[in-house]
Amino acid sequence: MSRKLPLAEGETSRTACARGLLRTAVDERTGELLPAAVLAERVGWAADLVSGMVTALTGEHWSTADVDVLAAGEDAGGRKLPSNAWMALRRLGWTVTAPEGIKINDRIVRMAQEQAGRSLRSAKWRTNLVAGVLAAWPADPAKRTAEEWDQVRAAVPGGQHLPSSVIKSRTRQAVAFERKHGRLPVDVFELEPAPRVARMLLLSACDGQQATMERAGEPGRALLRLQLPTRPDPRTYADWTWVACPISLPPTIPTGAVLHLPTLRVSGGRVRADLAYTHAVPKTASTGHTIALGVDWGLNTLLSAGAARLHDDGRITALGHGAQFRASGVLAKQHRLRRLSECLHAKADHYQRLIDGHAPDPALADKHAVLVEEFRRVSARRSNLNDALAWAAARWAVDQAIAAGASVIYQEDLRSMEAKGMGRTHNTRMSQTVRGQIADRMRHLAAETGIAVVTVPARNTSKHCPQCLTPLRHRKAPDRPTVAGWKWAICPDRYGCGWQGDRDHGAWRRIAARGLTHQTKTVTDRTSGTVVIRSVVGTLEAKAVVTPTTNTSRDRSKTGPTRHQTTRPAPRRRRAPSPTAPSGPAGKRPEGHAPTDRTRLPRAAHRHQSMTTISTPTTGHRPRGAALGAGFHLHAHATPPRWAESVPDTTSVMGSLS
Repeated sequence: MSRKLPLAEGETSRTACARGLLRTAVDERTGELLPAAVLAERVGWAADLVSGMVTALTGEHWSTADVDVLAAGEDAGGRKLPSNAWMALRRLGWTVTAPEGIKINDRIVRMAQEQAGRSLRSAKWRTNLVAGVLAAWPADPAKRTAEEWDQVRAAVPGGQHLPSSVIKSRTRQAVAFERKHGRLPVDVFELEPAPRVARMLLLSACDGQQATMERAGEPGRALLRLQLPTRPDPRTYADWTWVACPISLPPTIPTGAVLHLPTLRVSGGRVRADLAYTHAVPKTASTGHTIALGVDWGLNTLLSAGAARLHDDGRITALGHGAQFRASGVLAKQHRLRRLSECLHAKADHYQRLIDGHAPDPALADKHAVLVEEFRRVSARRSNLNDALAWAAARWAVDQAIAAGASVIYQEDLRSMEAKGMGRTHNTRMSQTVRGQIADRMRHLAAETGIAVVTVPARNTSKHCPQCLTPLRHRKAPDRPTVAGWKWAICPDRYGCGWQGDRDHGAWRRIAARGLTHQTKTVTDRTSGTVVIRSVVGTLEAKAVVTPTTNTSRDRSKTGPTRHQTTRPAPRRRRAPSPTAPSGPAGKRPEGHAPTDRTRLPRAAHRHQSMTTISTPTTGHRPRGAALGAGFHLHAHATPPRWAESVPDTTSVMGSLS
């Protein structure tokens, strides 16, 4: 199969990854069918051999000198190091051997060197960060002054655009080390131990003598062939055999995509495969955008988004009123799982202290093992819930951009946001929002359709009016304009602007307008590869206002006498008779709209009263809204329709009419 991807004009290649599963395999030497458990065992034996060599190689070179040599990009002769980690380590002479008596081929060593080289290369950024923080150590680590912030940012490479939360976390880490040892750490290698090694097989570092990946005859199928050991301690090359593993490709992998060798991991007794592939996608542009989608972050209202258009004369208008992605239910469940995991972790620590301080007790050890396993399961549930929420929110945002015809998505940069002063529970929930995962998933999905995702500064996006940039007054609700709050925003310039609306809806207007006016300042971050607008320019920010659109509806001015209306108040229920029903239990007929004969409606009657409003049962659970006479509630149960109930046959028991 050709590894070269044909590209048309306006297209570019993109490498992505999808999840796969190896369900079965065939041993090509014996023709034996290997079930999932046996395949996972043999992959685990190979992963154990690789992880052991990775641990030895990483621990040997876990130092500042070796990491600096690898990051310099040149060998002893001044030649440039290859981009592949395993080739760079071999050029430097950093080799590793298998344990005594174990027979492996050179490709297994390649995978170990590739994994170790990636870990050592990633440590360079942490080395520079910790060195800069220690060089500009503040007088009070808990609170830096403005001058001390400038000093630490100047000492860290690229520190001008580094989130303050990253610098604070490293400072707290160094403070904990000082509290324990009575001095500051020398470098990151004293502050952190060598990273843990994952049990996986990086087949991308191999060639055809170890593994091959080809598409099968039918679409959506591929065949992975690789060499695996037949015993945990292979003594000769005869203990390695070729294994053929059929793979069902996920539907997210295009038919014309080029497949690469995957990464294999053993999880839960099954072999997981990270399937890498390269396919053609439309090119994204950093400038020249006329329609943009602005995305604002929230807590219960996780995302608020809307589209804006940049006209030829420089005006910016909003396309519609925007939409919101609410995730209060999912976040509440996440909060409950977090509380449960904290409780389990505290109980497990208590049992561990009892075990360490007393004679060995099998009962305590068994209880501790049960708690540790339950904690692992709850953590897995939290991780899966976060992952599902991130994909759903990102998919929603990209769909909004596609529907509006936008070529760019502007999102605010909240990497430095810290929740404080809003209560312990609210601060924790805000800190654990999956904003980073949503942003990554959004870039992944938007790249498939040629939509750029650009990060803009978040300063004053919710503070200033989107139409006149006047500082807003935040109130509790639109019907309570004198009660201070944070949800509803009102522009104090009542005669000049007079805009008012949801705080988040005003924020996405500001984000979209800021991105459209500053799109010439778009740059690509070298460290992360993301597209960002780093700073706000005053002259451009003055133009980042949303011009209100004129009302195109028909003129409703009074042109004649008012039609006579009866003085009889509107009835509570409609006067039309109920339809006939068979004998037996039947559902209540709907009440219809909220009553109009009241001067003041109940609280819950303001929520989306429409023709679908239903009555509430008088027995059993009565929610608060229904108790106040509002009718529909999120937890109200409608009576079943008549077609869903079996109508009793009354004619079968009737006698003769004669």
